Amino acid sequence: MNIAVYSGSFNPLHIGHLAIIKNMIEEAGFDMVYLIVSPKNPLKEGISATTGQDRYNAAVAAVNRHFPFREVSEAECGDDMPPPARGSRAICKCSCGPLQRAETVGKAGVIGASASETRPVGKVMVDDIELNMPAPHYTVRTLKALKEREPENTFTFVMGADNLADIRCWREYASILRDFGVAVFPRTGHDLTKIKQDLLNEDPAYRIQILEAELVNISSTQIREAIANGEDPSKYLM
Repeated sequence: MNIAVYSGSFNPLHIGHLAIIKNMIEEAGFDMVYLIVSPKNPLKEGISATTGQDRYNAAVAAVNRHFPFREVSEAECGDDMPPPARGSRAICKCSCGPLQRAETVGKAGVIGASASETRPVGKVMVDDIELNMPAPHYTVRTLKALKEREPENTFTFVMGADNLADIRCWREYASILRDFGVAVFPRTGHDLTKIKQDLLNEDPAYRIQILEAELVNISSTQIREAIANGEDPSKYLM
């Protein structure tokens, strides 16, 4: 499968994140989105790694609200169904084989799933792989860990235009662009076409996909500030 890896602090998840997730599964052609909660971005301050588990739990709840799981009948189940992964939104109660990584699926909220009777499937998965990796949490390390865990899948990293503009500051950025590739959503004040061409001039083998995602002018920082000021930000939350 072609997996979009969407990583971030997600403190909290909001409607801008939701627009990007929907674009990836409805428009960009990805089979699945892995939403990866990062304990700590090495290039950013202000987010404590100790809140990682709480942010992960909140992400699972948010994904459940927008992509609720359903039970898949035996007739629907087949060998072409997506493999189980953390945060699955559907479970299949049939004899389609043992459930892989059953313990991680259960942690994501599929409670009481039996490894011999259920097979989770879905489009959006919340994954805590980085919560179980030692710091620092470099993107290239996460991508390599995902590929080692699931060698049959292809992984593409999702980022904003602002991050692509600064990607030469990232650890092993050439490996990210060449070995995995990136899908990039627009950001105000950044010319994606120009940024992409500049990188391709460095190496034509870099894989850069521009997403035609809706630009939602809201950030997690603004939501946290609203909460601190006693305002109700619920209409912006995912």
